[in-house]
Amino acid sequence: MSGLYLVSKHACFSGTVGFYSHFSSICNSEMKFAVYEPPQAKSEPVPVLYFLSGLTATEENFMVKAGAQQFAAKYGVMLVAADTSPRNTGIPGADADWDFGTGAGFYVDATEEPWRAHYRMYSYVTQELPALIAEHFPVKQGRQGIFGHSMGGHGALVCALKNPALYASVSAFSPITAPMRCPWGKKAFTHYLGADQERWRVYDASELILKSPFTQTILIDQGTADSFLETQLMPEVFEEACATVGQSLTLRRQEGYDHGYYFIATFVEDHIRHHAEILWR
Repeated sequence: MSGLYLVSKHACFSGTVGFYSHFSSICNSEMKFAVYEPPQAKSEPVPVLYFLSGLTATEENFMVKAGAQQFAAKYGVMLVAADTSPRNTGIPGADADWDFGTGAGFYVDATEEPWRAHYRMYSYVTQELPALIAEHFPVKQGRQGIFGHSMGGHGALVCALKNPALYASVSAFSPITAPMRCPWGKKAFTHYLGADQERWRVYDASELILKSPFTQTILIDQGTADSFLETQLMPEVFEEACATVGQSLTLRRQEGYDHGYYFIATFVEDHIRHHAEILWR
């Protein structure tokens, strides 16, 4: 594949999981992603569903831990998992904190030095990666959805709300729904976007939904035993914003579940089915 380097490929539920790397012109660095091609893709183009991971994760976490491939095969959907940031950029301090820098791109286009030269994950996810997938894999044009976890749930909501013509469906697991109000978001936005909070507003789902409601129902699963629930995630803020504008929202508070991949694996079929029902219309 021109422009892509195949790192490894594995048979899985009659389809394949492939791990790829490429040079990103948007991030000005090597980037990696993973693709699950369901068995249906051998004979026809299929819809594509992008997954955005949370803090510290890579393109591998979702493919290894979520148990999603069997359901992607069942519903005939291609899965694409992106990395969470550029890596090995040489930026001083990029590896100093687990919740900022490497592994924590927050799916924004940085405007501040020294981050702006590489940390452009919003444009990477919404422009460059979909173009690569469309060029090299058998996907149905115009039939793509997006979902994610935690920081990636924030990213999925933001990408969908800012680009309703690109994404037909959106869902999230334990998303950071009001990053302007939580410590993780304030830290990332201050460094990536600067002190002007008007720049932050365009990457906050609870602010975006007030101006740009989504055309389809948004599905969110949130565990009640999530240690980050009250301080970082704040689903009630997004719920209130959706109610204000009449946005259709299915927010399921799952009793006893925490923030990890056991939670995601339990409910991932519901999310893939949610997307497939929209994407195969």
